[in-house]
Amino acid sequence: MDSLTTGDSEKIADALSGDLITAADPRYDEARRVWNGDIDRRPLLIARCADVADVTTVVTFAAERGLPIAVRGGGHSVAGQGVCDGGVVIDLSRMRAVEIDPGRRLAHVQGGALWQDVDRASQAHGLATTGGIVSETGVGGLALGGGIGHLMRRCGLTVDNLVEADLVTADGSLLQVDATTDPELLWGLRGGGGNFGTVVRFGFRLHEIGPTVLAGMVIHPLDVATEFLTLYRDLVADAPDELGTILNLRLCPALETVPERLHGSPVVALNVCWSGDPDEGLAFLRPLREFGRPLLDTVGPMPYLDLQRTVDSTSPPGKHYYWRSVDFGELSDQVIATVVEHASRITSPLAAVPIYHLGGAVGRVPATETAFGSRHAGHNINMFGAWEPDQDDRERHVQWVRDFSEAMSPYAVGQYVNFLNDEGGDGVRAAYGERWRRLVALKRRVDPQNLFRYNFNIDPGRPGEGDA
Repeated sequence: MDSLTTGDSEKIADALSGDLITAADPRYDEARRVWNGDIDRRPLLIARCADVADVTTVVTFAAERGLPIAVRGGGHSVAGQGVCDGGVVIDLSRMRAVEIDPGRRLAHVQGGALWQDVDRASQAHGLATTGGIVSETGVGGLALGGGIGHLMRRCGLTVDNLVEADLVTADGSLLQVDATTDPELLWGLRGGGGNFGTVVRFGFRLHEIGPTVLAGMVIHPLDVATEFLTLYRDLVADAPDELGTILNLRLCPALETVPERLHGSPVVALNVCWSGDPDEGLAFLRPLREFGRPLLDTVGPMPYLDLQRTVDSTSPPGKHYYWRSVDFGELSDQVIATVVEHASRITSPLAAVPIYHLGGAVGRVPATETAFGSRHAGHNINMFGAWEPDQDDRERHVQWVRDFSEAMSPYAVGQYVNFLNDEGGDGVRAAYGERWRRLVALKRRVDPQNLFRYNFNIDPGRPGEGDA
């Protein structure tokens, strides 16, 4: 179906407490935009839901007409999963409430919340959970696919802290899911993406973090990257869980904390978050901070809320983005050489090469406990291509990412689902690996018609298909 009658639109509009936006609405073009300006899709309807009843109404309406559903939380997916062609968008942006239960150390988070909402509410009680490194990222997309962030080595991934959820499934049912009511569905939500319905409430375990952590950046020129990465590798091999680090090779962004003279220069930057005793953190980090002659060193006490907003300006909405990623074991000499070589060819001041240090609490969760993979990986690298909307050389930036990804493939031990892009069904299946058959069985139970397919899709197929 690629069209709806006026009666259809009026019927659902009358049933909603929120707003219904069609192509005839002057708000339509703005409403269908997502973070990645490279995405241009035209849904039939955009429903800005005000409450759970609205979500149930929209899901039922779409199911009756065989219309695919895209769920938009923050709209921050590089693959543009928050918008669809010829279907219905469930826009949760009006559902951003966060309630903290400090006694149980639990955050109740509506499906349209952003990570800044969770951080602000939880830090008021000296609590936090692992969230994204960009505060404007939607909770739902990040949490359902895994959730890597500054606190993951101490607190686990976001999915490791997801203990309950309320979701509307493809038949319009509202399910309350936890380890007792439906442990298999909770397992699938913890890494299986948006395949199983629209999550309207998340329940996250919280940890005592902040309000101040030891954090900041150490920046060196790119021409010493090989030596710096080698030192970093040897130091973090035995790092305590309290240390979270992200390396980034790029042209230095114009951040407020960075002197103007460095803007646009090729650099290797180390982003630090130490969530334990600050004196112990300073002692552990001393070799990295004393290496060479850093261009900038801002490591010191910092409010956790400020850390979570530090790099927001480096990936603004509306630019064009394309990325790939690889999970790998260690920063071997060969990996370091490959990373430095391709980072030196970076095509845009908006592009970046973040390398996330995994391990710690991430690696101690049994592989069968969640649908997230690569528990044994040591690092994840994200080849992050980006360019201005008015540039007509898209293929140059895309090719840099693909060439980089191909060069890293010999070292790959997995892929992070949230960093998939256009790898297609084979790429999704490969990323889930041994969890695939179990995910397909769950998908067949809760969404056999694949109504929720604007995601890294687990196609239910037909019984007997895709099970091998």
